[in-house]
Amino acid sequence: MELGLAGKTALVSGASRGIGLAIARLLHAEGCHVALVARGRAGLEEAGKRFEGRVSLHVGDAAVPEAAQRLVAEAAATLGGLDILICNAGSGISVPPGMETDAEWRRVLDLNLFPALTMISAARPHLRRGGAIICISSIAGLAALDAPVAYSAAKAALNAAVKGLARPLAAEGLRVNAIAPGNILFGGGTWDRKLKEDSAGVEAMLRREVALARLGSPEDIAPLAVFLASSRASFITGSILVADGGQLR
Repeated sequence: MELGLAGKTALVSGASRGIGLAIARLLHAEGCHVALVARGRAGLEEAGKRFEGRVSLHVGDAAVPEAAQRLVAEAAATLGGLDILICNAGSGISVPPGMETDAEWRRVLDLNLFPALTMISAARPHLRRGGAIICISSIAGLAALDAPVAYSAAKAALNAAVKGLARPLAAEGLRVNAIAPGNILFGGGTWDRKLKEDSAGVEAMLRREVALARLGSPEDIAPLAVFLASSRASFITGSILVADGGQLR
């Protein structure tokens, strides 16, 4: 399928590894000029080695409004404007349910909700009409799963924000959607750690809970994001698309 993305410009946050890097690489393969954003310079520079041309690197914390404004302004100036914004940030690591402190609630929201909101706010003036915003959420925001409550609440809030922003953004010629992945395996991620700690337990969970009985990969998520970013998805906005191997019932 021809997606018509050649020559488009995209900013991808959380782009140094995992889902963000996979999306950035696929957008790049489709002909996009891509700005990679991440908090750590070393990881970002290592990720940048996987690209040839049409890419720029920008270091900063997207959860901080001033940093988000700077990152977007830098990327937009380098790329000559923006067509696509990928908001990919988060961590599912937290305390057991019921053990959350005020500080922990704020920490998890700072990781899983505010980076997307600050980047959307910063990017709106730079996104061209017909542009697309895709947020990476989680199935933990859609159902009561065996996941930290603070993480689930943050992703549920992100889903609500996507739905609520769809109408005002549509008036600006922009679409906004979210992808809710299931259990995604990549080096240094949560499921990489869990496999190393208890591979038998992970395998048992997958057989019990996931219809396809396997972990997903960043490459399972990237094509969905790239499709949503394209004009082929021009009638889709305010949606939360699930890619979880059949875990939700």
